[in-house]
Amino acid sequence: MTAVELGIPRISGAHAEPSAPRPDDPALIDTFGRVATDLRVSLTDKCNLRCTYCMPAEGLEWTPDERVLSDDELVRLMRIAVEMLGITDIRLTGGEPLLRPGLEDLVARITALRPRPRLSMTTNGIGFGKRAKAFADAGLDRINVSLDSVDPETFQRITRRDRLRHVLAGLAAAREAGLDPVKINAVLMRGVNEQEATSLLRFAVEHGYHLRFIEQMPLDAQHGWNRTDMITAEEILDLLGTEFTLTPSPARRGGAPAERWLVDGGPAEVGVIASVTRPFCAACERTRLTADGSIRSCLFSTDETDLRGLLRRGGSDDEIADVWRTTMWGKLAGHEINQAGFAQPIRPMSSIGG
Repeated sequence: MTAVELGIPRISGAHAEPSAPRPDDPALIDTFGRVATDLRVSLTDKCNLRCTYCMPAEGLEWTPDERVLSDDELVRLMRIAVEMLGITDIRLTGGEPLLRPGLEDLVARITALRPRPRLSMTTNGIGFGKRAKAFADAGLDRINVSLDSVDPETFQRITRRDRLRHVLAGLAAAREAGLDPVKINAVLMRGVNEQEATSLLRFAVEHGYHLRFIEQMPLDAQHGWNRTDMITAEEILDLLGTEFTLTPSPARRGGAPAERWLVDGGPAEVGVIASVTRPFCAACERTRLTADGSIRSCLFSTDETDLRGLLRRGGSDDEIADVWRTTMWGKLAGHEINQAGFAQPIRPMSSIGG
């Protein structure tokens, strides 16, 4: 299989403090001409699973509650993003966002913003089954559920929890509540679950879910990521090709992270997010807000900008917006995973937000 390589903008020496003056533009632009319109908001770093590629069995030291943004603070920042910075899409992430108290009410407040942002959530799905209708009624548009195996034993081996039935119930409830599309995010690991690539796709096609395979990234709390353990995009496509015929989707990719393929001629599709081997940094449209109020211009940033302090000191909307714009103006060309000297972020994925 071959695919278009979006890659990293080929500009050497790009640093977080570009010398070029920022133009008078309200949008979240950077020096490479990219415009961030997609905001990823982490609601908590807590999680009720212990996935081996994310955190140790004993879990992590969670962020103290007083450092986590309140609902009012979150809504204010999202309002600034929507009204002043051109954000059109918001994704709620974690940790596990369903662990945030009163989340349905927060969803309703977000979807009441004008212009109304498209709102999605990435979750492990545990507990979503009983709450799906309430989330749909509150305005949630779609959902991504993390699911690396449909085999109970493998699922428990990866997550260290016997909760597969609850995840499957959450998926079914999301579809029943009318959320569309219902997506599945899956990570394949060598010697663990790569043999399940076809069974995962078969399950997704049979139930009408949209499956996305994601290359394992160096964002684990243990800093134990090893490139040789990662199943690459090419390997994923080869594994799927043993049972399915895949052809490139004619749909425009834009800034979407997934390369999409028609399954047996369609209409079912499968996506592959090749963050490591086929980086798509040149088309990135994302900006990130951590649960404790920091802005990150990239998932792999080694620095971030604190907004919580500015908020709590009484900063104005204009001041907050300007700081946000400055942070994104300094966005690097790409994540540089494949470059010598790459440094994994100190924060793990559970703390950054997916």
